[in-house]
Amino acid sequence: MLKDWPACEKPREKLLQHGANNLSDAELLAIFLRTGVKGCHVVDLARKLLKNFGSISKIYQAELNEFCQHHGLGTAKYVQLQACLEMSKRYLAEQMQMGEALASSASTKNFLIAELRNENREVFAALFLNSQHQVIKFQRLFYGTINAAAVYPRVVVETALKYQAGAVILAHNHPSGIAEPSIADNQITERLTQALALVDIKVLDHIIVAGCHCYSYAEYGRINEQ
Repeated sequence: MLKDWPACEKPREKLLQHGANNLSDAELLAIFLRTGVKGCHVVDLARKLLKNFGSISKIYQAELNEFCQHHGLGTAKYVQLQACLEMSKRYLAEQMQMGEALASSASTKNFLIAELRNENREVFAALFLNSQHQVIKFQRLFYGTINAAAVYPRVVVETALKYQAGAVILAHNHPSGIAEPSIADNQITERLTQALALVDIKVLDHIIVAGCHCYSYAEYGRINEQ
């Protein structure tokens, strides 16, 4: 029984003593679940669910019917989980509000991960910024298949001009889970950088989201090379 565990090993107490970032995926999920089921304490239940789904991300992505098929889960838990996900996204979005300069590359990445990691098809988006690199708007621009999305530079330029942007951060996801850019990614980055430069709008970065991982063109020094 979980109640018989030492206090330092119980997920809630461990979180309070050491912080949420020191908990495993199973321990975090156990706190969310709150209780186990007959013959299975909550941490073991969390471990079984992670094994069955494959990851926390897959649990978030599950449709209601699939979610509720698993022992210990139901509509109420599904609603709670989706509410937690949406609150996380809104919290990160608040860090990117208009009028605030980008605080760090980490906060930008976290925001883009929250927005794009659970998409099951490629989505191409952009953060539009003013000349002081304050956020004007985040917008999804193009939707594709599981491994490709057609991107039209004219639409990106028109959208940037509509928002009177001085700079942009390009972003898209790789549902495959592999963050490494493709030849097509390199080509569209170059085309967009050139097209936006014609109207004096700078591309600060192109970030590829793959699950909880990111690839940043700027960090690899590849934006200035375009």
